[in-house]
Amino acid sequence: MADIVIDTTEEKKLREDLEKRADSDALRMWRFLAMPDLSRTPGSPLYELVEQVREIPVLRGFDNIVIPEIVPADVSFDLFDFVPDHPARSKSDTYYVDDKHILRTHDTVMWYYYTRLPGVKAKIDRHESFGVVCYGKVYRKDELDRRHMNVFHQFGGWYLTPTTTHPLTLDDLKNALSDIVKGLFGKNAKYRFLDDAFPYTDPSLQVEVDVDGSWVEILGGGMTKQSVFKKFGVEGYNAWAFGFGLERLAIISMKLPDIRLLWSTDERVKRQLKLGNPYKEVSKYPSIVRDISFVVDASFVPNDYFDVIRDLGGDLVEEVSLLDKYENAEKFGAGKVSYTYRIVYRSNERTLTNEEINLIQEKIIEETKKQFGADMR
Repeated sequence: MADIVIDTTEEKKLREDLEKRADSDALRMWRFLAMPDLSRTPGSPLYELVEQVREIPVLRGFDNIVIPEIVPADVSFDLFDFVPDHPARSKSDTYYVDDKHILRTHDTVMWYYYTRLPGVKAKIDRHESFGVVCYGKVYRKDELDRRHMNVFHQFGGWYLTPTTTHPLTLDDLKNALSDIVKGLFGKNAKYRFLDDAFPYTDPSLQVEVDVDGSWVEILGGGMTKQSVFKKFGVEGYNAWAFGFGLERLAIISMKLPDIRLLWSTDERVKRQLKLGNPYKEVSKYPSIVRDISFVVDASFVPNDYFDVIRDLGGDLVEEVSLLDKYENAEKFGAGKVSYTYRIVYRSNERTLTNEEINLIQEKIIEETKKQFGADMR
């Protein structure tokens, strides 16, 4: 399996420009980029997962491509048939480094980089069949709880064949995914295929696995759309593709109660993080709960607010939940909305003090007023 690293001068320049900025968005994105890639960190269960998946027979011999973490927005969206009003294009869902570049939101963008390689173009000219995998960090604005982080890891695969000599069907994809599921969950795993929809594949599907009597979605896939192939300048080929989140599989495998544990530096936690090893609480440290209520313009974007809370509370924030939201023009004025959020603080490694949480909460209050023009209630 060949390892291919895409190194662009453009990304280096964008990183340098980002590092020079002092605004909160830039500082946040720079911090995300500086976080380790756990899928390439020996000792991490995500690294262990990658090694396990790459050895599944159906993927053996596939190239492995490492792509930039800052990518052009038009490449990520336009070339992959995202409709103009798709939510992923919004700044409330995606981190924009500037007007034309974003932190990558999905590993599928590797299709673009891969098909531009001279060696791959030569394979296409020779009408060969071939495959590639890609894995690493991706970035999306998201809710804040024990199952979600805005920095996470994906693994994707893509298999291409000439249409005339090796026409592919959805059954070919299902057979490949069956091998992957069995490689991850065992040959007796109970799983099912359901219809799904992605901008760049048609037909598309998702796979659910029976985990302790409950169906859990673990990955998605589909057949590459010819319209996307055409945008890449590739003709006469068809392909199947799939992708999944590494954190979700690790959480299932180890029965982890909190996604933050995957990033823990506590040795009591780290030595338990082995695939198939059910996690046992080191100690359930007590939580500290604080509520915050405010009135803001109706244009307020919760995902942007969650970013502010992450910035100030870091790993001490376990969950943020919406307790109340309502409008009352007579009380608050036209175009104003009242929100009440509950912030649960808890460390996985120590007991928090009221004093330190009060300081964080005060900073959140000040930034809520400053960044969102909020009137506190």
